[in-house]
Amino acid sequence: MKIAVSRTLMTAGVVFLFFVPAVGPITLGTMNDAQPSLFIREPGQSNVNIYSLLIITPAVFKEALQPLVVHKKSIGLSTRLVTLREVYHQMYWHGRDNAEKVKYFIKTAMEEWGVRYVLLVGGRSSQFQPTWYCPVRYVSMVDDWDAEYLSDLYFADIYDSSGNFSSWDSDNDGIYGEWYPGQTAQDINIDLTPDVAVGRLPCRSEEEVETMVRKIITYETTAFDQPWFATMLVAAGDTYPQTQNANWTGPEGEYYGNRAIENMSGFTATRLYTSDQTFTDKKDVIREFRAGWGFVYLVGHGSPKQWGNNALNGTAFVQGPNSNDMWRFRNKNKLPVCVVSGCHNSQFDVCLRRAFNASTRWKQEGIPECWSERILREPTGGSIAALGCTGLGYTKEDKISFKGGINELEGAFFHAYGQDHVTVLGDTWAAAITWYRQTYPVAWNSSGLGDSWIDVKVIQSWALLGDPSLQIGGYPE
Repeated sequence: MKIAVSRTLMTAGVVFLFFVPAVGPITLGTMNDAQPSLFIREPGQSNVNIYSLLIITPAVFKEALQPLVVHKKSIGLSTRLVTLREVYHQMYWHGRDNAEKVKYFIKTAMEEWGVRYVLLVGGRSSQFQPTWYCPVRYVSMVDDWDAEYLSDLYFADIYDSSGNFSSWDSDNDGIYGEWYPGQTAQDINIDLTPDVAVGRLPCRSEEEVETMVRKIITYETTAFDQPWFATMLVAAGDTYPQTQNANWTGPEGEYYGNRAIENMSGFTATRLYTSDQTFTDKKDVIREFRAGWGFVYLVGHGSPKQWGNNALNGTAFVQGPNSNDMWRFRNKNKLPVCVVSGCHNSQFDVCLRRAFNASTRWKQEGIPECWSERILREPTGGSIAALGCTGLGYTKEDKISFKGGINELEGAFFHAYGQDHVTVLGDTWAAAITWYRQTYPVAWNSSGLGDSWIDVKVIQSWALLGDPSLQIGGYPE
């Protein structure tokens, strides 16, 4: 896996204070409250494995995160919490905007501290203004739905194939990942492979942070060897009805659900499928969810608010649980890792302001939080993590080659855990992306909306909402 620290650029004996960025103009500000560099080492201190987990947060959430820091240290995971104010101060001469400063800080933390996991804390800070608690990066790969979409992979893909900082902006115009329909890519040779495992708690309030901290601590200290953890719930249907295209044979969602189950050795699976009418209504999923599961895999179609799938041959669309239904799960501390396969289920930039625009309202973006945010922060249950798409979720049915797509990436995630025994959540996420990137090499000179374009969007838009350092299944007492 490329995530190993061995690929970082070691600079033993060098103290990083400020340095000139490799690309782009310098962002100037005011130097207030001067403080020493966070990266000055004590005599004799090694620059490897000082901290395994880096938490980056706005100061407003710092106090609420302290119990998590204490917990991580208590289980032997060396942890450092850094506020965004400190990040911006340390990276004063680096980065053209706040997101790039965060990425440069992660790069330095990897090289100086040996960081393997990065937890970004913070989502939108307003329902009506485009402001964020923690920076995000938008990628400009335009299709008939998305003018741009969120990608936290940007913060994980630190180096290019030559070991240099990867800006995702090779033409240096301040627009990232540009690749437009019918054109070759403007930003080329993006590595797209995680060098560090990055997850996000897209919390919008201190109360949500406290909820997530409690859930993570409880999960890691109580889930181990519990009977409910060794179970898996899969709900799926006929994602692409053959009545619409002769090549769309069989219930695709159920096919990938079965492949995921096959990868999960030692797990007892429950299937809710539209083909045998075990999945006919959202109530079927809600009823089963209450039992508690180690993993939940929902394969189908989605929006920021909704998930569901088709009945066999597209005779009807079966609605699954939407973002207003999470309180009905009531699974308490029996929290699954939830992989939701559908468009925009993890589009964590939705807000109420978009309800006033006809187009974004129709796209179900005018809601206070997206599907994955809601299941993640539900205080009475929900999930411990949610993995899903921030944009359109392309599948093999969208490709000329009829290979690849989001379902194969999800399958790689279950294979990494169930067959390769990769048990830390962020490592499992990174392993899946690395496999997909190696299996489907990108032809940057091909046309936008073609197969390579789809492959890039598949992995860039697949977000891990949750703690990347999470030990799946918890720790022994």
